[in-house]
Amino acid sequence: MASLDMNGPFDLSVAEIGRQITKTEAGNYALGKMDGTKFIVQYVGRSDSDVATRLKQHVGKYPKFKFSYATSPKAAFEKECKNFHDFGGVESLDNKIHPDRPANSGWKCPVCNIFN
Repeated sequence: MASLDMNGPFDLSVAEIGRQITKTEAGNYALGKMDGTKFIVQYVGRSDSDVATRLKQHVGKYPKFKFSYATSPKAAFEKECKNFHDFGGVESLDNKIHPDRPANSGWKCPVCNIFN
């Protein structure tokens, strides 16, 4: 069973993001909705520097979010890739493309060979 390993779900609002995310750090997030008590993942993403600011760009598009801080931008990228694949990629998520890596990073997806 796929797991996001994130805090939440919380209401996707500027106020709730401010209450829940108290550090300016890299991190990961999932956006979605509730089906009873189950969080349905519809989109996964990351920020390499400020997960709260990135999440605020999605307010109004989804009702709920989950998040986690990352130890580094690379860790955020790798977790985003894992979540993307675990929850069905472009076939199942609203994500239109595979997670991108920062320019000139040379980072590879830990799940597939897209960047080989």
